[in-house]
Amino acid sequence: MRKRIKLRVNGHEHILSVPAHRTLLEVLREDLHLTGAKEGCGLGECGTCTVLVDGKATYACLTLALDASGREIKTIEGLEKEGRLHPLQESFLERWAFQCGFCTPGMVLSAKALLDENPSPSEDEVRRAIEGNFCRCTGFKKPVEAILAVARKKE
Repeated sequence: MRKRIKLRVNGHEHILSVPAHRTLLEVLREDLHLTGAKEGCGLGECGTCTVLVDGKATYACLTLALDASGREIKTIEGLEKEGRLHPLQESFLERWAFQCGFCTPGMVLSAKALLDENPSPSEDEVRRAIEGNFCRCTGFKKPVEAILAVARKKE
């Protein structure tokens, strides 16, 4: 059975007809062609599918598209403004806080949710905010440094 939903993604409204069991991740990747959020574990344990739903870091692989209807969704593709990267994206680049990039979108969005709520987090708070985002390439030292650098610029 298909259901009609309205998603506001990165500031743009989309009206879609989707099967009731379809996840937000599937809709973002397959219907809207926003491929920044990745399918990693499919169990909400790796964080590669992290997006922001009403400003909160959310695992898109565990969220039904129906449950996201009418809510504000932000993906990594929606962070840049007028062709300029978000300060978190710039900081990750400047500090080589990624290697393969598979986990990076989810980690950046988890960090954005944290900084939006707490502009001056401690290192422990940063680590807690991104602990649901697994990285097998770089670990967490460089990403934590990149996030803290952005927080310090805001002070």
